[in-house]
Amino acid sequence: MDGEMMTIEVTENPSTGDAAILSQGIIDYNRAEIPDLESNDEEVKFFVFARNGEDAIIGGVRAICFWNTLHIELLWLSEECRGQGIGKGLIDAAENFAMQRDCEKAFVETTSWQAKPFYEKNGYDHIATLQDRPKGHASHYLTKDLASGN
Repeated sequence: MDGEMMTIEVTENPSTGDAAILSQGIIDYNRAEIPDLESNDEEVKFFVFARNGEDAIIGGVRAICFWNTLHIELLWLSEECRGQGIGKGLIDAAENFAMQRDCEKAFVETTSWQAKPFYEKNGYDHIATLQDRPKGHASHYLTKDLASGN
């Protein structure tokens, strides 16, 4: 970069080619550092749905598996279904799916008004809190060792 002009660009709409260069750059770096690291191309995005007798969705999980880890992106249950064990069934199904894909860990982020006690009751350990995210609240980070159930 000696003597070269450099610019920094912020964009919400990068070209497909520019986005691919960035993604490939980190993939190449990771492979150079850890040759046997699972490729991001092998990530598995999946959903788990709970449906009522009329086949309407009453809850579910959106998750992704990569790097030996289940990342629970969200869990939602309709108000009338909470406290009946449906959430545990959804988490169990997501964890079982992830373990079949060689995931050994689980990770979730939840906020102070959401489900921290639920995850703790289901074997997740609280590892960090980021205060004032969102403003006036907190984000909690929890993990679980899927192999041992803790």
